[in-house]
Amino acid sequence: MYLEGVTVEQKAQLGEVVWVDPERMSGTPCFKGTRVPVQCLLDYIEGNSTLEDFFQDYPSVSREQVSRFLEFAKEQIVELVTP
Repeated sequence: MYLEGVTVEQKAQLGEVVWVDPERMSGTPCFKGTRVPVQCLLDYIEGNSTLEDFFQDYPSVSREQVSRFLEFAKEQIVELVTP
């Protein structure tokens, strides 16, 4: 449901960073290996908080995870708006 229109390669790439399991956090997409929903990162960004604030509050999430997640999100947005 979450990944409609995403290629197998993109799913694999995202699957290295995010996990979704109905048994964990009611299926909320979380950073892999944590119980931190990816929505928390987006909320921090939307609220003009820094990434440092996010890492301080959620030390179980790595910089690499955030970087890869944001890179994936950027690629998806650029693809959506490219004619």
